[in-house]
Amino acid sequence: MVRLLRELDLQENEVDDRGPRWLSCFPDSCTSLVSLNFACIKGEVNAGSLERLVARSPSLRSLRLNRSVSVDTLSKILMRAPNLEDLGTGNLTDDFQAESYLRLTLALEKCKLLRSLSGFWDASPLCLPFIYPVCGQLTGLNLSYAPTLDSSDLTKMISHCVKLQRLWVLDCIADKGLQVVASSCKDLQELRVFPSDFYIAGYSPVTEEGLVAISLGCQKLSSLLYFCHQMTNAALLTIAKNCPNFTRFRLCILEPGKPDAMTNQPLDEGFGAIVRECKGLRRLSISGLLTDKVFMYIGKFAKQLEMLSIAFAGDSDAGMMHVMEGCNNLRKLEIRDSPFGDAALLENVTKYETMRSLWMSSCNVTEKGCQILASKMPMLNVEVINEVDESNEMDENHGIPKVDKLYVYRTTAGARDDAPNFVKIL
Repeated sequence: MVRLLRELDLQENEVDDRGPRWLSCFPDSCTSLVSLNFACIKGEVNAGSLERLVARSPSLRSLRLNRSVSVDTLSKILMRAPNLEDLGTGNLTDDFQAESYLRLTLALEKCKLLRSLSGFWDASPLCLPFIYPVCGQLTGLNLSYAPTLDSSDLTKMISHCVKLQRLWVLDCIADKGLQVVASSCKDLQELRVFPSDFYIAGYSPVTEEGLVAISLGCQKLSSLLYFCHQMTNAALLTIAKNCPNFTRFRLCILEPGKPDAMTNQPLDEGFGAIVRECKGLRRLSISGLLTDKVFMYIGKFAKQLEMLSIAFAGDSDAGMMHVMEGCNNLRKLEIRDSPFGDAALLENVTKYETMRSLWMSSCNVTEKGCQILASKMPMLNVEVINEVDESNEMDENHGIPKVDKLYVYRTTAGARDDAPNFVKIL
């Protein structure tokens, strides 16, 4: 079976690392690899085994390495894999030796089909100029694992990526960095800005200003994931007007329930503009200070919406009811820390037959409400998950215990038999 292996992707998997020799376990007959991703493995790998595996894999198109792979090993691998389209770099923080990086540049220049770069584990700013020669051909760039690069380092590199369509980056790029993205990457279609795990000198988090700049310069943008510390209705109105082609819009304001940074008002009108102007919107995540009004807008305008994520939002059951009644194409609904309870859960139970799943956590749903849902809809799996002490959370009006988490999904196979003891299947 290993002989016919085409893809091995260990991303987001827990791997028991038993030393560097695992790559030598691939038999010499394994020549069919198209994709190999072991970026998540923390330990050393055998450089010789890796080079030999790549050399006998002429169809290899995607290779993502972990931080143990040195610059010299990376150069040797690239010389054996000129048809690579997607590369996750190894360790770019070795003691800086210009000859090693010059060899890397020469090897990269032979990869004429290379279109996507990621990795940059703890990359040194000194290594980036040696990457510049291939930046002009890139359509995808993932810098979300490079916390040691500041805004200046990031923007110098990105300014060379004039064909970029997909960019993942940390928020240390700052608003000024996003302005450079807006002026350099006119074909950008997907942007993800993640929060930094730690702050470096001169750190300045992104705000609504950076996103407005992106909307002005990158009007082909259709997919967004943006972590920020503040937002305004005016900014969201501008973004909706400039980028009506959004199909995915996920905005996470890191401080829950934070209002418009300029007016101190809820962000209802801003998100209302997003769902009104972006008629093809299929995925939406909202945050900040939000009332039931925003859910009225979502139910009224987001007719193509398939997935909605809500946190710390809404005033009453009416908010969830607006969504369930108006969003006919809804497939997945995720809600946490919001005031929706049994009335909202049970208002339109037949809706769950057309959905894939409903997830609610830290809401006002009670086990009695869940039991009623389960009795009315026997083709649904209704799972109550209580990892906390039930006695600590009680319904304010009736003294009925609230559920910690609720997971509802369609099934034709019946209840699962592998649930842990804190999961009750109704």
